[in-house]
Amino acid sequence: MRLFYHPLSSYCWKVLIALYENGAPFEGLVLDNPQAAADLQALWPIARFPLLRDEQRGATVAEASIIIEYLGVHYPTAFTPIPMDVDSALEVRLMDRLFDNYVMTPMQAFVADRIRPDGTQDRHGVGQARTLLGKAYALLEERIAGRTWAAGEAFTLADCAALPALFYADKVVPFRASHPVLAAYLARLEARPSVARVLAEKEPVWAMFPFADGPPV
Repeated sequence: MRLFYHPLSSYCWKVLIALYENGAPFEGLVLDNPQAAADLQALWPIARFPLLRDEQRGATVAEASIIIEYLGVHYPTAFTPIPMDVDSALEVRLMDRLFDNYVMTPMQAFVADRIRPDGTQDRHGVGQARTLLGKAYALLEERIAGRTWAAGEAFTLADCAALPALFYADKVVPFRASHPVLAAYLARLEARPSVARVLAEKEPVWAMFPFADGPPV
């Protein structure tokens, strides 16, 4: 398998965590390489990443959550991204959507605003994103209370989504001091070997992140 990715991409982190949990061998193709970028375009004209190409099965798999489910279905291991129990599976999928839509998306508004040309900043949009993040933090603080992982006692797709969302969001609107449940949960995530590996691999390019030196003033 080949994974087209970038080491700072939050959605690529999501897939990398699942791949490291799964243990399936794969080749990582970083998209600062022109050939890798051309191959991605040829396989997936939208040219968004991460993208998984499984030569063994002749499959091109796009979108982070779908890639992770694909691994669970076609390369099953002890890591089960989606539980067999229907209600448990629904909770995992819900938490996955909460992290992607209500943490990751507003976090990205801060990043997009920081890299806009001077004079084109969107203060209103950033304000809306800050408000949504506050609501998401409060919701997650309550929902995760009493759980080891995002959707219960098993590490799942939801936790793969949680790490990049929370890690990056904490850089733009810090929550560790104000939301102890979320803070403890993020600490558990960061200590997990698959996550620690992803965080270590970002270090050579971490300075490229617009808020690497701290949250916005």
